[in-house]
Amino acid sequence: MRILAVDPGEKFIGLAISDPTGTIAGPLAVLRHRARETDAQAIARIAAEHGVGRIVVGQATDAAGQPTTLQARRAANLAAALQKASRLPVVLWDETGSTQKALEAWAMMGTARRRQRRPDAVAATVILQSYLDAGAPFTPEP
Repeated sequence: MRILAVDPGEKFIGLAISDPTGTIAGPLAVLRHRARETDAQAIARIAAEHGVGRIVVGQATDAAGQPTTLQARRAANLAAALQKASRLPVVLWDETGSTQKALEAWAMMGTARRRQRRPDAVAATVILQSYLDAGAPFTPEP
């Protein structure tokens, strides 16, 4: 089963997808944020095109697992809209530090900053790989 990860931002939304075995994550696309429902419909279409069985939405949380910022609450609202738009299971997953990790990975690869694209899809890849590494992709939904 492929899994789609979403890194929602104020201006851009990063997307990443797993391989069919749910083992390896890779960047997929970057969408420009429009409106929650519009974004959810676009993401649902992409999920359907790629045969996705689950969507993971990155959400910043504190040590107790509670949303930390307005952006985290927006992620929860997007997850709810995705649930309605796609009818797929949608999971919120801690994304704290994913953009920083994506930028660090680019630096380690020697990618020149002026040649960098938006880090959003790479950040979504970090989120998804974290989810996959935790062994969570095939656990039953509550």
